[in-house]
Amino acid sequence: METTHHLSEQRIADAWADLQAHSSSGNVLQADAYRLAFADPEFLLRRETRGIRFQLEMLKPDLAQSELGIENTIVVFGSARVREPAEAQQQLELAEASGDARAIAKARSLQRNAHFYDRAREFARIVARYSARCPKNDQLFICTGGGPGIMEAANRGAHDEGALNVGLNISLPHEQSGNRFISPELSFKFHYFALRKMHFMMRAKALVAFPGGFGTLDELFEVITLVQCKKAKPVPIVLFGSDYWKRLIHFDVLVDEGMISPEDVNLFKLVDDPQDAWDHIVQFYDLPKV
Repeated sequence: METTHHLSEQRIADAWADLQAHSSSGNVLQADAYRLAFADPEFLLRRETRGIRFQLEMLKPDLAQSELGIENTIVVFGSARVREPAEAQQQLELAEASGDARAIAKARSLQRNAHFYDRAREFARIVARYSARCPKNDQLFICTGGGPGIMEAANRGAHDEGALNVGLNISLPHEQSGNRFISPELSFKFHYFALRKMHFMMRAKALVAFPGGFGTLDELFEVITLVQCKKAKPVPIVLFGSDYWKRLIHFDVLVDEGMISPEDVNLFKLVDDPQDAWDHIVQFYDLPKV
């Protein structure tokens, strides 16, 4: 008598188990060994299969987020070098004890900017507290680049409130990993910057950019350009730390020189308080009070 099978039963062979069994039996695996294509690391890492890797980096985080109901995110960017105040103070004390002028200057800048860590953490708490009172479809989730500094602070703020939060980390020559406050099931690692950027934008309902360096500027201008060119829907773009951004970029020069239209400076808003950042998002979408 034939055995019946459940309609949803997966019939694909467990390729990795087959691979292990093949190796355990004493067969040496070569690059062209007899194995299923999707269980062949050498094959998947060939230049010719780059397109497949693109698809996989698009699909894996997309499926995982959809399965957990992560459809609307607020993306928080900012420097990986910012430290929380207590750590910044400790580093300053160590630097001053060393007498190294360069170390002291660096530590003083860390201490000067440490308050942004607390601001990013508080902003994420506000978002998480609001979402906790919303229906699932209306919830907003914090999403960061997954690293230390401002990214850690934002993930930490959501974690403080027991909220799911997303980290989109990137593989870099200097080793790094996702910060410990990202929800483990939503901590992703990318090889391709392009695919990581797409995931930032796919669910983003707002962008909050704290002070940062090249990486922050890269992500910020990517979003501004997409919105300006109408390749992406308008979203609230918040620049946190008005003094920093005004000193860093003279947007009026771009207007004066005709490089952007006067109305383009309205694509973003400068703020200095976590509640103001959230209020701008609330006003943009006319979010209900819950």
